[in-house]
Amino acid sequence: MAIKTAKKNFTVQRRADFPVRLVFKDSNSTAVNITGFTVDAQVWDRERTNKYADFAVTYTDRANGTVDLKLTDTQTATFSLNILEYDVLLTDPNGDKMYYLEGTLFISEGHTTTP
Repeated sequence: MAIKTAKKNFTVQRRADFPVRLVFKDSNSTAVNITGFTVDAQVWDRERTNKYADFAVTYTDRANGTVDLKLTDTQTATFSLNILEYDVLLTDPNGDKMYYLEGTLFISEGHTTTP
């Protein structure tokens, strides 16, 4: 199975939740059954010296390759830099690892707070 790799940059509001839905697709843009696979995703500084967060992963529909990733408002509040990097790692049942998605997170300062 060949996973179609991609690069995608996002803007993330500091102190806000950041959810993102992913659908794993092959090189023909067909959803890949990820039953038995694991997904990991992390946020790091550009030098990869400080890890800022692990995304929470929810396996929404494995048969159709769908997972939901989420950073919480508590996690994004710790993003002290304005530019961070992330990636998404897919591990198959045999232990083979493939990077599916990577990119830059541009951190924007949210101004509204709750009382």
